[in-house]
Amino acid sequence: MTDTVLDGMDLTSPDLYAERVPLEEFALLRRTAPVWWNAQNPQDHSFDDGGFWVLSRHADVKAVSCAREGWSAAENGSIVAFEGNIGKEAIDLQRLLLLNMDPPHHTEVRGVISKGCFTPRAIATLEDGLRERAHRIVSEALAKGQGNFVVDMASELPLQALSDVVGFPVEDRAKIFDWSNQMIGSTDPDFVGDPQVSAAELLTYAYAMGEERRACPMGDVVTRLVQADSPDGALSPEEFGYFVLILTVAGNETTRNAITHGMQAFFDHPEQWEHFKAERPATAADEIVRWATPVVAFQRTATQDTEIGGQAIAKGQRVGLFYASANRDEAVFTGPDRFDIGRDPNPHVGFGGGGAHFCIGANLARMEINLIFEAIADLAPDISPVGPPDRLRVGWLNGVKDLPVRYA
Repeated sequence: MTDTVLDGMDLTSPDLYAERVPLEEFALLRRTAPVWWNAQNPQDHSFDDGGFWVLSRHADVKAVSCAREGWSAAENGSIVAFEGNIGKEAIDLQRLLLLNMDPPHHTEVRGVISKGCFTPRAIATLEDGLRERAHRIVSEALAKGQGNFVVDMASELPLQALSDVVGFPVEDRAKIFDWSNQMIGSTDPDFVGDPQVSAAELLTYAYAMGEERRACPMGDVVTRLVQADSPDGALSPEEFGYFVLILTVAGNETTRNAITHGMQAFFDHPEQWEHFKAERPATAADEIVRWATPVVAFQRTATQDTEIGGQAIAKGQRVGLFYASANRDEAVFTGPDRFDIGRDPNPHVGFGGGGAHFCIGANLARMEINLIFEAIADLAPDISPVGPPDRLRVGWLNGVKDLPVRYA
């Protein structure tokens, strides 16, 4: 039955996600074929292996994510699909991204970044400043009367948080936002520009910042990351450049999409917005991330013959970890299609399924989500939609370009 219903369907099609997340198809897979072969035409994608296995159940996504051996992020990268053939050289370059590294190199690089940027103490020191910025962002949007929620609110706090974490000058955030859009939105006709050019421009910007701190240390995060005598170790120029690139995308795109989908969820479930305004539950951010699941799927490549859910997986085959499906798994979540900001426990995989590649900035993302919605509840409690969201055309990201709202 599954093959008949999903015959010819590609769960990484950008055209599909421009319209919706295929939640009904995911539910069908969980019931009837939890490990399902998704065929891909090599003429349309950069992989020439014919396709990959879709993992739709929470347990299977967690098992592969947490496995210490048997799976590689570096072999084919973590992005499950590229539209068009971008070439092997471009895929090889992606191994410089933390997202696409394997141990032991991944362990070393992540350790330097964690100690330099994302310790609980470092994140806690940002809270008061980000709370003030969140209120300023909402105040400025409120003065406009109405606008695009994505640009006016959802993207601003993540960008300003990045400025604090890495030391980007605030005046540079607009071009960083633009570079990020062009890198992610290469399959979306509304975004003009070449993603490879945008990536090169951002890397050049990061290299220049790193070189400046090597020559003139300033006692900031960048200095700690690039100075050769740093007590926690240091990143090479290439590692630092690609760290800035992935942080710009992962720290900006994912959080802003979670915030945008969270706002739309509150519009669709007004009783939850009343609940949030009255009680501000700490559990809200995790439910928003579960509900939104900004990254629909990443992939791993089998480094040995194995089996998942009774299905043989051959060495060299790819598997898609479909977080968007796992986060609606009826075996794990009571009422998975219910948006409930008081949900507790909430073992979602919106920050990854655990293991070595669990989102390094998860606590910062939770903070940003909570702070922006607290500011909206304080200053713009009657915010309302004036049109439907305009979705991003990308085959692995649950993105929104435009959410027209009235702020007052």
